[in-house]
Amino acid sequence: MPTPTKNDEPTTVAFVCVQNAGRSQMAYAFAEREKRERGRDDLEFVTGGTRPADHVHPGVVEAMQAAGIDISARVPREVSFAEIQDADVVITMGCSAEDVCPANWSGENRDWNLDDPDGKSPEEVARIRDDIEARVQELFEEF
Repeated sequence: MPTPTKNDEPTTVAFVCVQNAGRSQMAYAFAEREKRERGRDDLEFVTGGTRPADHVHPGVVEAMQAAGIDISARVPREVSFAEIQDADVVITMGCSAEDVCPANWSGENRDWNLDDPDGKSPEEVARIRDDIEARVQELFEEF
């Protein structure tokens, strides 16, 4: 369970990966949808990568469109030290958190250990997408 934030500030969850072109983009999109559907203004989400790609993987865009979410305009971005330091929970997607978790950071870190969807078949990308969706829903149940 994430640590409560100070001064009634929203709880911030960062979805981080190296390229920010697949798994973290899907997690962020599902989290934003859950936030809207559940009316959870007490939660904020950040996504980024330590070495962002030029574009979101096309197979990921297609898989998300099949799930009713359009991420075709999303662009991978670099996550900043400040964003990570200010997050209550940092969730990495199956890549090392060493680049994003400073020694003095006091938040919670989780690694979801997901397969990279880049270059995978549409069926494999859909399986990864569905796993991410279920994990995001479980995360909301914790809050």
